[in-house]
Amino acid sequence: MNAPLEKTLSATALTVTAADLPLHCPPKGVQLWSGHPRVFLDVLKTGEVACPYCGTKYTFSGEKPHGH
Repeated sequence: MNAPLEKTLSATALTVTAADLPLHCPPKGVQLWSGHPRVFLDVLKTGEVACPYCGTKYTFSGEKPHGH
């Protein structure tokens, strides 16, 4: 991810790459006590996706992985 993550869910928009797939929210680095249930998000379908729990918006950047 291109921006350093805070230790809580304070981020509202993040850019992700193929290295971040499979994408889930809360992302790695967020303390479990401050999060919500983990949900996997399909950012490849449209290039953008928002978490239904916290509203964090993820945007895909770069080349899509082969086979997706």
